[in-house]
Amino acid sequence: MNRRSLLQTLTAGAALATLPALSQAQQKGKDYVDITPPQPGGTGGNVEVLEFFSFMCPHCHEFEPRLQPWVKKLPPYVSFKRVPVGFGRPDWTALARMYLTLNVMGLNEKLDAKVFEAIHTQRVALHDEKTRNEWLAKQGVDVPKFNDTWRSFGVESQFKRSEQLARDYKVPGVPALAINGRWMVNAGENVFKVSDQLIAQARGSK
Repeated sequence: MNRRSLLQTLTAGAALATLPALSQAQQKGKDYVDITPPQPGGTGGNVEVLEFFSFMCPHCHEFEPRLQPWVKKLPPYVSFKRVPVGFGRPDWTALARMYLTLNVMGLNEKLDAKVFEAIHTQRVALHDEKTRNEWLAKQGVDVPKFNDTWRSFGVESQFKRSEQLARDYKVPGVPALAINGRWMVNAGENVFKVSDQLIAQARGSK
């Protein structure tokens, strides 16, 4: 190894070594916590980021405009997924199933932001089936197809999987970001700075 290659290797190693100490010194216990026990993260060199959220959550609504620009800038090795939670509440459960149904129908990009606005700005009770069907019709959605998808085995399986993930990750509240099954980041002021650090740390440990 020549001198230049050695210098590059040492520099890269030093940068990775500083990430855990920096995170622990400045944010651990405040802005993020360890997930215990750790959960499966990304595979094949990817880093998985999960957002636990609910359409019914006002904090998730406020977080959404901050989240989306960050998601669009994530590097290609980061896999970002949203996990709707019900927390055993009938209205939250209904909206979790609504998210999953829209996802199966390929309508999330078109309607997610509108769902948040309808619930929190326009005060539309989308957890109520009749109200939801009327609202969906106004958005140009095939309502019978939506309801068939809602009741499908696929959506039921996805909902049970989401609920199991929330239990496995011991999600204390939403919104929250889980980084590669190892850390849970609170959606506070430093959420994206801390998440970027932890993504780099997870990437460096692979």
